[in-house]
Amino acid sequence: MRIRSDLLSMLGIEHPLILAPMGGGPGSPELVAAVSNAGGLGMLGAAYLSPPQIAAQIGRIRALTDRPFGVNLFAGGYRIENDVDPAAMLTLLADIHAMLGASPPALPKLPPDPFPAQLDAVIDAQVPVFSFTFGIPDNATMARLKARGVVILGTATTAHEARLLADAGVDGIVTQGAEAGAHRGTFAESFEASMVPTLDLVRAAIRTVALPVIASGGLMDGRDIATAMRLGAAATQLGTAFLACPESGASAAYKRAILAAREDTTVITRAYSGRPARGLANTFIARLRGRESTILPYPLQNALTRAMRTAAAERGETGYLSLWAGQGVARARALPAGVLVKHLVEETSEAQRSVSA
Repeated sequence: MRIRSDLLSMLGIEHPLILAPMGGGPGSPELVAAVSNAGGLGMLGAAYLSPPQIAAQIGRIRALTDRPFGVNLFAGGYRIENDVDPAAMLTLLADIHAMLGASPPALPKLPPDPFPAQLDAVIDAQVPVFSFTFGIPDNATMARLKARGVVILGTATTAHEARLLADAGVDGIVTQGAEAGAHRGTFAESFEASMVPTLDLVRAAIRTVALPVIASGGLMDGRDIATAMRLGAAATQLGTAFLACPESGASAAYKRAILAAREDTTVITRAYSGRPARGLANTFIARLRGRESTILPYPLQNALTRAMRTAAAERGETGYLSLWAGQGVARARALPAGVLVKHLVEETSEAQRSVSA
């Protein structure tokens, strides 16, 4: 398929497999490099990193691989204003902090949107691939990336968003289906209306835009990859499948929770960050059920719950961790990332052969 080979050539990779950017620790430089070394495209989730941290992690990736890789940032959704009284949330968190042995919670002061400075760091590092979610960078930013020869990938949760991204000049579109773990990338419609199943979204995006479409959301093995590609996806993006790899920076407690999942217990929640995201149901999510009006907007809620999450990780207490995961979580495998890529490629080929036989 021409559009598929064009995408692989543009990205400089061997296999139609991209590591989903996983910010906050799981998507470590070691994991990014391992996927790239295996012939896929490693992607660093850098949205929570400062410019010096971005430069340092890119340097670490380059020390581990000479293959192409990418960096992902949040290009929207950053809101400093807060119209929710924080008193109820602070009271709830105070009890949890005391239980976890953490200092009492305090409402953080948010800095300006970090995206412009983060993008400068990415451009200065001459990263070959840049992806974004939560919105679309402005025309000047897109022109700046293109002038540097950067391959640009945008995230869409609906066909309408795919059209907006195409009009903005991206080189490829990551279609984030409803099954995907972590934050929803929705930016042009309501979150509820944007919960489109992965395969339906792939079909709709292909009908809407003449660009490579990358399927993402709930894909865990070669059969899933083969199905998405049979529908016309030029490549696939997987995140949850790599969470339990030894190279993953996910905490030990997080990895144990992923591997202990025997069925899909994921839910969409705003509890941890203020923005809808999919993860394993746990105690903190349950405590906020029916009290959603007390949740602060993103990114204030995310900043406020960070100390709780850090303390919970240190204690191995999964009830208060944001255990982001997609709906295929029960099929996660604790394999070295390079071995997992090899298995995924072999499984995909086997699935494709069985269909054509």
